[in-house]
Amino acid sequence: MHRKIIDVWVGLFVLLGAAALLFLALKAGNMSTISFSKTYSVTGRFDNIGGLKPQAPVKSAGVVVGRVGAINFDDHTFQASVRLDLQPQYKFPKDSSLKILTSGLLGEQYVGIEPGGDTNNLADGDKISHTQSATVLEDLINQFIYSKAAEGKQEEPKQ
Repeated sequence: MHRKIIDVWVGLFVLLGAAALLFLALKAGNMSTISFSKTYSVTGRFDNIGGLKPQAPVKSAGVVVGRVGAINFDDHTFQASVRLDLQPQYKFPKDSSLKILTSGLLGEQYVGIEPGGDTNNLADGDKISHTQSATVLEDLINQFIYSKAAEGKQEEPKQ
């Protein structure tokens, strides 16, 4: 009888461990937020999406209003085409703009949507033309270094 009780406890412990591993795998793959509710899709084109991934949040004023549905490369314009799946209760004007932002200094990237002033709202299948690409940290460092090098060349003493 004592052996059966130990076997039950070991079985429960193994099931709890498997559930924890499943939870961690879903969190790591950003799959824990998958929703099967109805959405409407809009697209935006970016020159550089940085480390943006599918299922990344779409936020407005800090509130998650949707998810990145798909990321594709357009070989005609040489830009990334990003499909956003927005929740239907959130309506944005047609002249809204998109930015790829980073939460924290080295955190995950997400899409920020800033509402415009148009009276007509975005509908399923619309394209947003006002976009701002991701800021790449390496590019900022290079710009800083090159500007400092250019300053040094300009300040050389004349003889």
